[in-house]
Amino acid sequence: MRLTLGQLAPSPADPERNLERLAAAVRAAPADLAVFPELFLSGYRVGDRVHTLALDPGGRDAATATLRRVARESGTAIVVGAPVGSEERKGELRNAALLVLPTGDRGLQVKRYLPNFGPFEEGIAFSPTDASRPLEVAGHRIGFEICYDVFFPEVARDLALAGSELLVNISASPVTSGRLFERLLPARAVENGMPVVYVNRVGVEDGIVFGGGSGAWDHRGEPLPLEPVELVGLAPEERLFRVEVDLGAGGRWRPFRPVLRDVAARPGPTSSG
Repeated sequence: MRLTLGQLAPSPADPERNLERLAAAVRAAPADLAVFPELFLSGYRVGDRVHTLALDPGGRDAATATLRRVARESGTAIVVGAPVGSEERKGELRNAALLVLPTGDRGLQVKRYLPNFGPFEEGIAFSPTDASRPLEVAGHRIGFEICYDVFFPEVARDLALAGSELLVNISASPVTSGRLFERLLPARAVENGMPVVYVNRVGVEDGIVFGGGSGAWDHRGEPLPLEPVELVGLAPEERLFRVEVDLGAGGRWRPFRPVLRDVAARPGPTSSG
């Protein structure tokens, strides 16, 4: 599978500008799947404005219409972070990974664990979910998680047991957490025998410096080579990459390291997924 990784800095509370930059990145590097960071459409530290920036839970909004057009014209599936209204309870918001396919179909994965410590106040604005399910992209089952979810191995495990061939983590992580993500992401690949892709934003918002460090690892936790893509208007810390991921390698590897088989066969309580 060919992926484009958009390590970009969003403009806070300016979804039109962020959509323009997303579209330019997709045009510069069309792929099977283009990945953009957590809350990229809105910006991360936008305060109460997040309620006016939230997307319609049913996909009936201008931003989703633009994403559908870009996906259709480029033949590229797009996953991007955005605040999305709750279908269950009016007024509640979800920190979500929004997937839009070239067909116009749409999928959603809500963040399961919301950091509410230090400078992070996601528990004030957002409601979490307790379920993770793979979404289909180009005939493959892809698992999505958001930033802090990577600290909870059951999230990746739920997705792997449900048949995911690839784990994609979109993030808005500060530079101070970079070393932790460098350790955890390849560990999730090894634990589940599936490749992992990580896209973290850059830039500064409200005093938080976001750390980038986007990358990809194969089913054994080995880093995959990233190919830089030129894009006019990139800031010095911004990057656009292409990467090729072998989604069949995990299935070939798992008989030799049958962690998922051994977990699935063991009786006892299941995780929250």
